[in-house]
Amino acid sequence: MPLPVNQKAPDFTLPSTNGRNFSLYKDMLAKPCILYFYPKDFSVGCTNEACSFRDTFEVFNELDIKIIGISRDSLESHQKFKKTLNLPFDLLADEGGKVCALYKTQLPLVPSFTKRTTYLLDKNQIILAVYENIFSSKRHIKMMVEQVSKPLSVSR
Repeated sequence: MPLPVNQKAPDFTLPSTNGRNFSLYKDMLAKPCILYFYPKDFSVGCTNEACSFRDTFEVFNELDIKIIGISRDSLESHQKFKKTLNLPFDLLADEGGKVCALYKTQLPLVPSFTKRTTYLLDKNQIILAVYENIFSSKRHIKMMVEQVSKPLSVSR
């Protein structure tokens, strides 16, 4: 089960495709964001999901909601994935799986596999919405667009 709504999201630091380390509490201070966890760069579902976030990027950008993708792939793999798909957001490398475990995105019987899980965090890193579905990559984006379209769903 993913982390519950209304809980403060755990802080973490991971290497980013922007060349720096990303720290949730530091880099998202007073800013809402979407953290989306996915299994594997270049897999069909993950490619579809990344492209869907790319194609709806302006919806989130207009609301000043940063999108951040996280998987256990290497930074090198992420950089190729980002460049190939022309992604306008950063990807974080959780090679050891510590952040995936912290956010409860691992399969219980196969902890090396990351479940497709998306979190919407407010400016205080409180979880406003969560959606988990391994098979429906495009539904994650639809659910997040619905959440940010609700009045006052993201406090500023």
